[in-house]
Amino acid sequence: MEQEVAILIGTAIGPHVDRIEAEASMYELAELAESAQVRVASRLIQQRPTADARWLIGKGKVLELRSRMEQEGAEVAIFDSELSPAQVRNLEEALGCKIIDRTQLILDIFAQRATTREGKLQVELAQLNYLLPRLSGHGIHLSRLGGGIGTRGPGETKLETDRRHIQRRVRDLGRQLQELERHRSLHRDRRRKNGVFQVSLVGYTNAGKSTLLRALTGADAYVEDRLFATLDPTIRAMQLPSGKEVLLTDTVGFIRNLPHDLVAAFRSTLEEVCEADLILHVIDGSDPEREKRIEVVDHVLESLGAGGKEQLLVYNKRDIAESRPELLAPPDRALSVSALNSQDMQQLKVHIERLLQGDLITLSIPAADGRTLADVYRIGDVISRSEDGEHIQMQVRVNARDYEQQAYRLTPFLIASESEQEAQR
Repeated sequence: MEQEVAILIGTAIGPHVDRIEAEASMYELAELAESAQVRVASRLIQQRPTADARWLIGKGKVLELRSRMEQEGAEVAIFDSELSPAQVRNLEEALGCKIIDRTQLILDIFAQRATTREGKLQVELAQLNYLLPRLSGHGIHLSRLGGGIGTRGPGETKLETDRRHIQRRVRDLGRQLQELERHRSLHRDRRRKNGVFQVSLVGYTNAGKSTLLRALTGADAYVEDRLFATLDPTIRAMQLPSGKEVLLTDTVGFIRNLPHDLVAAFRSTLEEVCEADLILHVIDGSDPEREKRIEVVDHVLESLGAGGKEQLLVYNKRDIAESRPELLAPPDRALSVSALNSQDMQQLKVHIERLLQGDLITLSIPAADGRTLADVYRIGDVISRSEDGEHIQMQVRVNARDYEQQAYRLTPFLIASESEQEAQR
């Protein structure tokens, strides 16, 4: 298939606009276009005090864009902002070409990458919700003769049927996804009952999560240096230094301006993060924009209700960052690793195990209280035990999640905890 040629258009709108931020977003848009197998001929940014209601960009810039597209043989104009249905129609009439916005580009990439049944259903739901308000007055990009970027996924025939049919399909997709979520919830409950710990990998797209998953678990995870190389969620067993096994889960990477419809459609799989005992926030340590990308990931986690979860920041790609000394030093609460270094991976597993083990508490339990003693052995690792006749004093390493569930029973016997002692020091 012949590669489509596109021109990218960005806007820096407002009196105090950050031009550098706009250029960084355009660089990312170029990476997205490349991931969608589109060749970028050129890019342009217009700085304006306000957006033009008719075309987003000004009339003069529209004429300049038309001329540039003719010169460079471009057939697609990709905008870095989400366009209204009216703006798409107006731009198509003025430019005589296919118009794609950032949201549709990301949805198109997801349509290419989804491989599981659930992933395909989620992408189709997001695309239909995005396209539903754009069905009136079909533009060039919804033509029967259309092809390439922006036409993958549900397919042209579905998009050209009446609105009621689309709405019925949306409801049907919702029901199918609810059933799949019910099955996932049952599996989650079973893991909880069996005391299996779950660690979730999150991070900006292309931070190296899949490479890390493969290095930590030996899983045959798909790895490629491009945005959204992995879409479908993956769960693999990881063995810790003590021999204990935990589950490591990976899901879609985050990105700035992640489409709302996509977050809504993938909410059920993204909520696996909310069930995790520990979140590994994977960061591309070689990326000069890493701090801003950390903010994006934190924002998505907050929106999912996982903002308060315990996190370990993992600055990945240390082998690449070594050529840039200013990027090498992560904060004290983080680890700097290379997923290609086995010693780094062993060190990361040690950190994970330490965080999952939780607090070291000291308990004094009446020797006759067999039920509480049994609970202690069930929920924690007993480090030491001594008896004075009437009471048994125990030092126990207990995970925070398990302790929270049993706190109402163990608190009366608590003498001290490691975290309290450190706080006092």
